[in-house]
Amino acid sequence: MVSRFVRMAALALFLALGFTQGAMAQTAEAVVAESARAMGIEGLNSIRIYGSGANFTVGQNNNAEGPWPRTNLNDFTRWIDFTQPATRATATTWAVPVQGGAAAAGPFNQYAGPSSPWGQNLEIWTTPWGFLKGAQANGASVETRQIEGVEFRVVTWSPPQKSPGGQSYRVVGYIGPDSLVHGVETWVDTPIFGDMRVETAFENYRDLNGLKFPTSITQKRGGFPTFEAQLLGVQANPADIAERAVAPPPFVPPAPPPAVAGAAPAPPPPASELLAPGVWRIRGAYNALAVEFADYVVLFEPGPQNEARAQAIIAETKRVIPNKPIRYGVISHHHADHTGGLAAVVAEGITIVTPQVNARFLQNALSAPRTLAPDAIPASGRQPVVEGFMGDKRVFQDATRTFEIHVIKGLPHADGLVVGYLPAERILVYADMFNLPPAANPVPSPPVVGTGVFLANIERLGLQPDRIMSIHSLNPDRLTSVADIRASLGR
Repeated sequence: MVSRFVRMAALALFLALGFTQGAMAQTAEAVVAESARAMGIEGLNSIRIYGSGANFTVGQNNNAEGPWPRTNLNDFTRWIDFTQPATRATATTWAVPVQGGAAAAGPFNQYAGPSSPWGQNLEIWTTPWGFLKGAQANGASVETRQIEGVEFRVVTWSPPQKSPGGQSYRVVGYIGPDSLVHGVETWVDTPIFGDMRVETAFENYRDLNGLKFPTSITQKRGGFPTFEAQLLGVQANPADIAERAVAPPPFVPPAPPPAVAGAAPAPPPPASELLAPGVWRIRGAYNALAVEFADYVVLFEPGPQNEARAQAIIAETKRVIPNKPIRYGVISHHHADHTGGLAAVVAEGITIVTPQVNARFLQNALSAPRTLAPDAIPASGRQPVVEGFMGDKRVFQDATRTFEIHVIKGLPHADGLVVGYLPAERILVYADMFNLPPAANPVPSPPVVGTGVFLANIERLGLQPDRIMSIHSLNPDRLTSVADIRASLGR
C-alpha cells in the first residue's frame, strides 16, 4: 500500500481524468510501455537530478518509536547510469557529533554499483525511471488494485540480484491513471528489523522537454522518512556520466610508524579482562561487561554491531564463566550499532532487559519476518523475550553481588539509555556519553553535551565509581574515572 499523500494525489487525478476500469485490462508489457511513453524515458540511458534534500539515519532515532534523525543535504545531486548500473549522489551536510558539540560541515558521498548490496542498489531501481527500466528488462507482472476508490496498475518485478538467503527481491510500482509512477516499494534485509519495507513516493510532476520528473521525493524505511528531495531539475543523458557515476576514491589509512629493528610485533589484545572476581570486560571494538551471580550471568551490551560480534561475546562469556546460563542481557540503548547482533542473543534464549520505552520496539523488530537474510532467530526456533522495566532503576541481586541499572536523565542522544553500576566493586559501565579528548584539546570548546549530562547523572545518583568502562573502545583503550570526565569539562 502506498503512503497516504500518494493515495490522495492519485485520487485527485482519477477524478480529474475520469479514469475507467476498461483501461486496466492490459498486459504488464503494455502497461510499462504506456508509462514509459508518458514518462518520456525512450532513449534515456542515464540521468542527473539536482536540488536540495535530507538524509535520515536509520536506527539512530532519539526515541525508539520516533522518526529517524535528519541531516539536511545542501546542493544535492544524483547521477544514475542505468547501463552499468551505478549511481553516485553528493551533497554538503552539517552534522552534530553524537555526544553533542559543535556542528561541522562534511561531504555526503553515496555510491552504488553492480556489486553493491540491494540496500544501496535500490536507489537506482526505486526511482520512477529506474523502476520502468527494470520492469522492461525483468519480466514484470501486473495486477489492478483499488486504493481509496482509485484503480492502480500495480507492476511487480524482481532483479537478478538475490538476497543473502537466496530469495528474490521484489520491486512493486504503483502506476496511476495518468500513467506516471506515483510510488515504488521493495524490501531489504536488516539485522534488527528483518525484512524491512522501503517505500518511495513521488509527487508534483513536471515536464522537461517530454521527460517527466517528480519535484518531491520521499523514501521511508521502517515507516519513517529516510530520504527527501525537492528537485529543481533533471538532465537526460548527461555528457559527464562516465566520470560522475563512479565510486569515490577509497580511503587510504595513514601508514603505521616504521617498526623498530629487532622489536617483536605487539601481541593482539586479550579477548577478555578480569576487572574483579566474577566481573569481566569482554573486549572488542564494542566491549561488553559480563557479571557473574550465584546461578546465572548478566551481560551488559550483549548484542552490539552484528550477529558475529554477539556470538563472540556470548562464547567468550561462557569460556570465562563456565557452567552458568547467561540469563539476562541489558542493552545500553536501542540504537542499531548497539543492537545489531541481538538475533544471536534471542537465539541463545537470553532475556533482553531495557527500559519500558524501548520494549515494544524491540519486541516488534525482533519478531518480524526474516526471509531475505535468515539469521539465528528462525534457525533457533525461539521468540524474543524482552523485559521492559518500569521506573528509573532495575537491580540484579543475590547473596553474592548487586548490579544496578540506572536510566540516564536529560540526554538528547537517546531516551532510555542506561548505565550499569557495581556498587561493591565500584565499576561503572556506559555508552555514548564520554570519549577521552585528545591531548592537544583536553577541554573541548564548546563543551560536549553528553559528557556534562553523564557527570550530572553520576552526581544525581550518588554513584562513586573508581573505574569507568566504555562500551566503545577508547584510544588509549583504558578504563577512565570521574576525574577524567571532570577534566574534560574544565572542572
